[in-house]
Amino acid sequence: MNAPTDHGAPADRGAPQPPVHLGNASVGTVQDTFALRRSARAVADLLGADGQDAVRLATALSELGRGLLGADRLAVVFDLRPGLPDALRVTLTWRGGHRLSAEALEASGRLLSTHHEHTGAGGLVRIEQRLGPAPDPDPVGRARRLLAEHTGPSALEDSRAQTRDLIAALEQTRAQREELRRLNSELEETNRGVLALYSELSEELEETNRGVVALYAELDEKSRQLREASEAKSRFWANVSHELRTPVNAVVGLAELLRTDTDAPPEERARQLSLIADSGRTLLALVDELLDVAKAESGTLDPQWAALDLRAVLAHLDGTLRGLARPGVALRIGPAPAGAEPLLGDETMLVRILRNLLSNALKFTEHGSVRLDTRIEQAPGGGPVLVLTVTDTGVGIPPDQHERVFEEFYQVKGPHQRGRRGTGLGLPYARRLAEILGGTLHLDSAPGRGTAITVRLPAHPAPPAGARWAVLVAVDDDPVFRDVLRPLLHEISDRVVETHDGAAALSAVRAARPDGIVLDLHLGEVDGYRVLADLRADPALRQIPVVILTSASLGTADRARLAHARAVLPKSGLTAARIAAALSAPRPAAPRRPLPPQDGS
Repeated sequence: MNAPTDHGAPADRGAPQPPVHLGNASVGTVQDTFALRRSARAVADLLGADGQDAVRLATALSELGRGLLGADRLAVVFDLRPGLPDALRVTLTWRGGHRLSAEALEASGRLLSTHHEHTGAGGLVRIEQRLGPAPDPDPVGRARRLLAEHTGPSALEDSRAQTRDLIAALEQTRAQREELRRLNSELEETNRGVLALYSELSEELEETNRGVVALYAELDEKSRQLREASEAKSRFWANVSHELRTPVNAVVGLAELLRTDTDAPPEERARQLSLIADSGRTLLALVDELLDVAKAESGTLDPQWAALDLRAVLAHLDGTLRGLARPGVALRIGPAPAGAEPLLGDETMLVRILRNLLSNALKFTEHGSVRLDTRIEQAPGGGPVLVLTVTDTGVGIPPDQHERVFEEFYQVKGPHQRGRRGTGLGLPYARRLAEILGGTLHLDSAPGRGTAITVRLPAHPAPPAGARWAVLVAVDDDPVFRDVLRPLLHEISDRVVETHDGAAALSAVRAARPDGIVLDLHLGEVDGYRVLADLRADPALRQIPVVILTSASLGTADRARLAHARAVLPKSGLTAARIAAALSAPRPAAPRRPLPPQDGS
């Protein structure tokens, strides 16, 4: 509160203000202490003290007054001390050697800050209570009048007043305790929330740490793969450079010999030319093999489905590989399974698989035999399976190398490699071709007991010569190409239904219920991709075999969207037999597998 002057003018806050005297009281009897307590409480209330603060002031003065009863000329002075905030100052003075009891001084000190002085001539004790805004417009005047009318109540009235103060204090204490309990409850709830947040953050941090650890593990794995790729690259250049250099040196050397030896007899010149041709064929075969491996890696090496005569394949292998066997090593190929009918397959891929396996076995077998056995098995819950097993009595492969031998350009190190260089592509290439044909390749080997490699391929019977389909649907928007396609389809079908756009294709298929569909890939707005997707989505139509025709490069086709097709054929070089074989091709095992389209390039 702003402390007024004696005349009621506002105080100048720019300089310290002197205290404002409110009044005096004397204490000589117990009755006076009751009056002092009551007056102090009333004055404090008038000047803006909090209720509890007013009770503390009145109680402290009551204790001090009782402790000083009997002192000579005991007087009490009430002053208003201006300040920020204002304070009510009460000073008790007396004469003589009377001493304030320690109990009274301690009781007052527990309630308010208490200043005490004592000399031989007398003593002084002072307490102050800070004030708030005064509710009365003239607090100083009313306080002075109240102190001027200073009268003491009876002991009973004072006791009742103290009881009321105590009850009020107890109620306030209880309210504060309830408030404290509420605050404690809120604090506990906050603590639970903090703990839950901490737990959540800890879990997220642990998850992040696990992710970081996994990332480091992945980076380590990628680094290992990069090192292995670098090693494979080094092996590739070392092996391929040797393999390429050998036939190239032979060609260059023999050509130079022919150029300089002009007097050589015709027979010698013919022999040298034959050697040049053999070296050139060896070089071409190696280049073709490298290109095929690259195509297989990129998923663009596709089977060319046609009737496969297994007996002719085995006879060809026997004739071309028998000369590679060492003295003392028997090569046994055949025979084809009894009663085996022509199968649907890719003769070139099958020959390359078996030639790689047999030549590899012959390379590392010094004594004993190399065998190729064939049989037809019935797969559990599936169709017939062609099983081809190449067995040798060679050096064998340690178990820890079984997977590594299927890495491109990798060769098992050891004395058996001396004089037997190669590219390290044979086994990886053979396995990849087997997978492209829808089969598997499994190796079983151990040092000292040789090697057995088993190839399992689906044995799809080839369509018999002259086989016919009742109805075929041809979809193509080019009338000129339809004129080319029509006679080819009539060679293998009793009825051909033609449609010129993709929008009408589904209606034509539903109406004709054909045995097969020949579908152009590029049809305009509704293209072959869309038609193929609609056929796959219809349970009544999804089993009809579809062959895709395209004049575009097969390497640009979206193979994932063509997974439902039996084959993709280039429009150039089409024959009725190729279309028939493609319609009879095995259904792709899964969309992720390479499709069985045929590359006409």
